[in-house]
Amino acid sequence: MKQLGILGFIGIILTAPAWSQEVKMPVSLDRLAKIAKETVNVNLDSSMLQLGSGFLSKSDPDEAKLKDIVSKLRGVYVRSFEFEKEGQYSKSDVEMVRSQLTNWSRIVSVTGKEDNTEVYVKKKGDQFDGLFVIDAEPTELTFVNIEGPINPKDLGELSGEMGIPNLGSLHSHKDKGNTDKKATKDDDRDDTDDQSL
Repeated sequence: MKQLGILGFIGIILTAPAWSQEVKMPVSLDRLAKIAKETVNVNLDSSMLQLGSGFLSKSDPDEAKLKDIVSKLRGVYVRSFEFEKEGQYSKSDVEMVRSQLTNWSRIVSVTGKEDNTEVYVKKKGDQFDGLFVIDAEPTELTFVNIEGPINPKDLGELSGEMGIPNLGSLHSHKDKGNTDKKATKDDDRDDTDDQSL
């Protein structure tokens, strides 16, 4: 299972609110938590994010950048399941979450033999006001919901922090040109530089 950052650790230790009000986690995921060999469940609202960001140093450039990104967010919610073997979750488990993203725009879709990753954004006026990641691997399933003003390129800074899985595979797939053509058009139209994804 991917390493949790300090904020993810704080979020797991302290009791925080339930999953975001905008995207509901289906009951079927409770079943997955029971059969997964490892489960990550992170619920960080804005107050928890501010508390956690207090542990980040302003003098360290990387931590200062992360602190700046986190200061604008309203919440970070992660559900991640790691399984002993393939086939312990179904496509319908993913679809029950994906079907709720009707008002979101998919900007990245990476499809491979071993890994399928999708990145969605929600717009508020001309700004992005939320980001949602679905990462489905044969023995691991992860959902990440980031609420608040965020640029998709900042996902690279959050990757590996606050329980967000390391999404380095997105970099390598994107560099190979495996994103769908619609996603590339959306990126160009929105004038978004997501090369750090």
